[in-house]
Amino acid sequence: MKLSERLAVLVKLGEHLKGQDEYLEAVMARSLYHNGWFTIENQQAAVKAIASEFLDKKKLEDWASLYFIGEPPLPKTVGMVLAGNLPLVGFHDVLAVFVSGHKSQVKLSEKDKFLLPYLFQLLKRYDDRTAHYFEVVEQLSGFEAVIATGSNNSSRYFEAYFGKYPHIIRRNRNGIAVLTGHETPEALHLLGEDVFRFFGLGCRNVSKIYVPEGYDFDPLLTALHEFRKIILNNKFKNNFDHNYAILILNKASFKANGCILMSENDSLSSPIACLHYSYYSSLEILEKELQFKKNEIQCVVSQQEFTNVPVIPFGKAQEPGLTDYADGIDTMEFLLGL
Repeated sequence: MKLSERLAVLVKLGEHLKGQDEYLEAVMARSLYHNGWFTIENQQAAVKAIASEFLDKKKLEDWASLYFIGEPPLPKTVGMVLAGNLPLVGFHDVLAVFVSGHKSQVKLSEKDKFLLPYLFQLLKRYDDRTAHYFEVVEQLSGFEAVIATGSNNSSRYFEAYFGKYPHIIRRNRNGIAVLTGHETPEALHLLGEDVFRFFGLGCRNVSKIYVPEGYDFDPLLTALHEFRKIILNNKFKNNFDHNYAILILNKASFKANGCILMSENDSLSSPIACLHYSYYSSLEILEKELQFKKNEIQCVVSQQEFTNVPVIPFGKAQEPGLTDYADGIDTMEFLLGL
């Protein structure tokens, strides 16, 4: 397939995902039964974001135009170990491999093994030549490059096993937010989307906030309380109760509003249903700290602009675009260099 043909079939997939699909609804129901974190609402949000941000005709063409994408004379097979913390979290990598003209050999996460194969079926329905580009396997073999996503612990095994191949190996990162105390209630509500979307399980979810010394937490706690229905999810509530008990037993100081537990902690990574915070004395000192920790940070959400730290608006953490590469590594550039 030529690049124009690959882009065209992706656009058809995007248009399909924007409409009604009873079979997709059934696949979502099966995913929910298999993984309680994958609520129908969250799966629909993931599919909607993919259709609007990744499969829009103009956005795809603009993205592709940033690179010289020739037709590889000998397409490579790229082994892919996908994460399963969010629905279709590995779609961007699969998309990039397809657009680059290479083939994907995909090892799905046990937590998310139904949605992506159905999208492959849809692509084949619109152009059966796409079947040549995608293979779902239980174990990778015969690959020539690797993209693997996991935890800091699993990444060490990935490095040992895949290190001799061209590779991208991703580790734990977290989203953070910087507040000034001048945010409106509307802005704080949007921050709640960054905290609670997908139950906070994504690397782009805000798990840590930086606030100025003397910060008044009441407006933030009030705004986040608007997401209180999240506690009705049994898995989220179990985590809330567990972490609440730990804070009580440790006699730790914390703030709570019934759906989030906030504690002062230097760590950028917080448990489910928790949000860490730290105080800063000046934005200049904070910017230096963020630069020092840049390899631990996936994105920074704020209304405050920095000189050397890129920020995104509140409410946009889980709406990445095609050029928002995980860990700041340009996947397309890597693939075109194979």
